[in-house]
Amino acid sequence: MKLPADLRGFTLEQLKQLADELRAETIHAVSHTGGHLGAGLGVIELTIALHYVFNTPDDKIIWDVGHQTYPHKILTGRRDRITTLRQAGGLSGFCRREESEYDAFGAGHSSTSISAALGMAAARDFAGKDNEVIAVIGDGAMSAGMAFEALNNAGSLGKRLIVILNDNDMSIAPPVGAMSAYLSRLISSHPYRSLRTMAKNVANKFPAPIMRAAKNAEKYVRGVVTTGGSLFEDLGFYYVGPVDGHNLDQLLPVLKNIHNEKGDVPVLLHIVTQKGHGYSPAEASDDKYHGVNKFDVATGQQKKAIATSPSYTEVFGKTLVKLAEQDDKIVAITAAMPSGTGLDIFAESFPEKMVDVGIAEQHAVTFAAGLAAEGYKPFVAIYSTFLQRAFDQIVHDVAIQNLPVRFAIDRAGLVGADGATHAGSFDITYLATLPHFICMAAADEAELQDMLVTMAQIDDAPSSVRYPRGNGTGVALPEHGSPLPIGKGRILKKGEKVAILSLGTRLGEAEKAAEQLEAKGISVTLADARFIKPLDTQLITQLLEQHQLLITVEEGSSGGFGAMVLEFAANANVLHHANIKALYLPDYFIEQGVPFDLYETAGLNASGIVATVLSALGN
Repeated sequence: MKLPADLRGFTLEQLKQLADELRAETIHAVSHTGGHLGAGLGVIELTIALHYVFNTPDDKIIWDVGHQTYPHKILTGRRDRITTLRQAGGLSGFCRREESEYDAFGAGHSSTSISAALGMAAARDFAGKDNEVIAVIGDGAMSAGMAFEALNNAGSLGKRLIVILNDNDMSIAPPVGAMSAYLSRLISSHPYRSLRTMAKNVANKFPAPIMRAAKNAEKYVRGVVTTGGSLFEDLGFYYVGPVDGHNLDQLLPVLKNIHNEKGDVPVLLHIVTQKGHGYSPAEASDDKYHGVNKFDVATGQQKKAIATSPSYTEVFGKTLVKLAEQDDKIVAITAAMPSGTGLDIFAESFPEKMVDVGIAEQHAVTFAAGLAAEGYKPFVAIYSTFLQRAFDQIVHDVAIQNLPVRFAIDRAGLVGADGATHAGSFDITYLATLPHFICMAAADEAELQDMLVTMAQIDDAPSSVRYPRGNGTGVALPEHGSPLPIGKGRILKKGEKVAILSLGTRLGEAEKAAEQLEAKGISVTLADARFIKPLDTQLITQLLEQHQLLITVEEGSSGGFGAMVLEFAANANVLHHANIKALYLPDYFIEQGVPFDLYETAGLNASGIVATVLSALGN
């Protein structure tokens, strides 16, 4: 088969065989490319069932986040390209509208599917169409407030909408058995729903106390067999489930019933699945197989490069432990990413001081603000791209009140295979414009350690430090870091003609550029800004007055550090001393690829810096 239409003539046994083949194909593909494995293996049967029952792409499937969509891509005409996943010029690791008409909505962040699906359902009704809209969302993504906002709105609007809750943590429902599966088929069927509608109409003829009693009786009976369903019923959904998401004998008839009964009430189908289902290494360790490197299919052994230096994430986690050993006011906060941010290291030593709020970045920030208001020292560790989700809370709850919340911003800059949705491109711009904020960028792992020590001592303002994904540069790490003077950079090498002012981990490439320029007879001063805010205006003035050209380099979007340097130079009337060129990420979203290559394309590697200098000097 090549497209979903091909499988709609399959028998049940053929669909089961297809599930086995699709699972093997997914494992094979990810073993060659790396990527998100466990989530996709958990929805093999669901993916087949959705494309079998519904008329995709006319019927819209909106996958939340997109980690689980590799099987979907294989079934929708992309099998021949599946081994290009997350590679430069290849398939995205997430849904992407430009990639296929079967990708109804793009997403790399969680908890957006119900909102998008409701918008599509409203558009369908405005246009007088009759297609189905299905949102697939995981139980983890349901911890975000946005998901509940969408559920509430969907229930009140009464649009025809199907939400499939993929519960792979057994966090809501008890184990699924034959009886609950039978009851789910019954509850989703036309006769039951018609009888229920008729009963409601009859009940409306009776006095209010009798009508309330009848409704309560039905809710009690449904609550007994569908634990958790009453919550969604109260939000205005018709709840069906739980259903075994790996059993096509159960899944197909329920989906057919829901599809055939086109009511005006949104439906929530609750399925229970297992991450990594059908591949024993992933079943045994679903956290390690959420995102994987290339691996050996037979053993499950991942192929990891031997690290010669600790990762920035590891340095953060270990440094925070040392700081907490000296200061009992330190509290660590993560939004469902303890291992991704290094806070699993902190939790081993201080489990009571590590708080995982779930996929709820907005709550994480305001929760931290509450801690800071009571004299504690919260460190909020969130990826740059996910911190964007909490910008209003950063402004309203932290900055305006000048509360000393400390933000550890991991995955700053380009992240490689995850592409545009996960790139940390904008935190410089959206934080450095806020009054009171102290913003830093580490050039190496030793500097990160020093900046964390500095943040622990800042009690009169919010602060942040940004650092990239991956391993450090291999510089020596002292046992303990030292606090830095606020708002002061450093000069690493003095020259006469050109000054390069680097922010963050582009410093290594700036050093290479300086060497190449010196080889061409161009004398270069190399400086490390360290601070985005407050700017080291004394250093900038010195570099402008003593050089013909100043180049700023940063791993962020336009409007960031370079713009702040230009604005200062213009307002301070020192712009006339030297020409200024700002190097930053280009004004478009950069897709997946190897980080070195992506930075080369962006002109932020040594060759790009050298080319910019030579062009500015007229060489």
